[in-house]
Amino acid sequence: MMTVLLGSSLEFAQPLQKTENTSQIFTKGAPIEVLQHSRFILRDGQQQELTAVQRAEVEAANDQLASLGYRVLGVATRQGGTELRELENAALEQDLIFIGLVAMIDPPRPEVADAIALCHLAGIQVTMITGDYGLTAAAIAEKIGLINDASNSKPRVITGEKLGHLSDAQLRQILHKHQHGLVFARVMPEQKLRLVQAYKNLGHLVAVTGDGVNDAPALRAANIGIAMGKNGTDVAREAADIVLVDDNFATIVTAIEQGRAVYQNIRKFITYILASNMAEFLPFLAMVFLKVPPALVILQILAIDLGTDMLPALALGAERPEKGIMTQPPRKKSQTLLDIPLMLRAYCFLGLLEGLAGMTGFFLVWWANGYGISQLQAVSSSILSQSASATTMAIYHQATTATLAVIVACQDGNVFACRSERVSIFRLGFLTNRLIWLGIAVEWALILAIIYSPTLQEIFATAALQPSQLLLLLICPPLILIADELRKRIVRQTPKVVFEDSIPIRFS
Repeated sequence: MMTVLLGSSLEFAQPLQKTENTSQIFTKGAPIEVLQHSRFILRDGQQQELTAVQRAEVEAANDQLASLGYRVLGVATRQGGTELRELENAALEQDLIFIGLVAMIDPPRPEVADAIALCHLAGIQVTMITGDYGLTAAAIAEKIGLINDASNSKPRVITGEKLGHLSDAQLRQILHKHQHGLVFARVMPEQKLRLVQAYKNLGHLVAVTGDGVNDAPALRAANIGIAMGKNGTDVAREAADIVLVDDNFATIVTAIEQGRAVYQNIRKFITYILASNMAEFLPFLAMVFLKVPPALVILQILAIDLGTDMLPALALGAERPEKGIMTQPPRKKSQTLLDIPLMLRAYCFLGLLEGLAGMTGFFLVWWANGYGISQLQAVSSSILSQSASATTMAIYHQATTATLAVIVACQDGNVFACRSERVSIFRLGFLTNRLIWLGIAVEWALILAIIYSPTLQEIFATAALQPSQLLLLLICPPLILIADELRKRIVRQTPKVVFEDSIPIRFS
């Protein structure tokens, strides 16, 4: 409660008459608490003894307003002489005259309900922690859609008083059982901190929003503290990790979506790059085990890594969030960015296919010139020592050029395959990321310059390809893309594993 003492110099409203040396106090606070400190009630302008029936009427009116989502205050007064100035606060707020109730409405923003629904789809628990009256909090919880099918259509409201009587084990049991529609009302700052610690002890990642000084301990203790930028206090902003500029809960959900997109885009980037690394490594394995000359030279590998791959890879980093990204459960905390499934896909699937295609292009050039494996092995040492005939070296340069071009062509299919780990490219669309096409155009301008420019031929040890050989490159992108589409189809048919939830906790 809050009480203000006014002196006799002010004019008081009727029917409380001003006399000489009159003092008067006004008290506001939670209606039930104000009612408990009241002995009288103001009815029809007259002061009356507050009866049990009248108390019940006030409590019923308070509950009715609160159930409609109003924040309700009780207002009372007390008039006396100068002796009021000598009383302690506790004594001053006794024998009050109850004046009435004041109801205020602070409706939630219309976009909050959609944001809460999106959280439920994303496997994110939302718990409301507020200083409001329980019925008010429950009404607001229903308006914003905090309740879903899992919470049996009614919020579970736990007051601060009841929370104080719960043991840590009982509290953990409640938090584990009621994962949706949980509301804590009339809580104290230390109880907010206790709730954050309880959620963390259950293994959850906890995000807390708050704006007041009392929220600072919970903001500091959370994994992610989010302070309000417009209405938040300096103390709350200092304690938080993130400041929400627009004070909008929906912005947090948008940030989660963007965070998931960034994470996915990094994985796409890594998969794309690692796939070509395997394709570059396979020719040297063939050199060791098949005793043939390397199908790529060092500068050609650099041309791929530092030249042709760069812009398509950067275009993958600009991918928009995938459809359905917020219907996926949160990742495990232990899941690393570079995990086994990603490396298996990059090295053992996409990269292996590219490497085999590149080696096929290498051998086709030799076979077209009458060289089988045994003949190629016979000239391998002379090629490596640069002592082979000019004709043999010309064939070798054309063969390595074919390998280079095949890997680049396969990367064109790979960049579309890497746009999603599960979603078909035919659902994503080929034109929804135009930066990829820009990257491919620059990529082929560079590779054609390396193949046909005399100056760059000298630097990169390349030779011009025949038109028929260039036409064979058209097979490479669909080859990679179709193979990965089949893999995605198998992955989509595999049941998803529901991981641990992260829990944003909302302070009102």
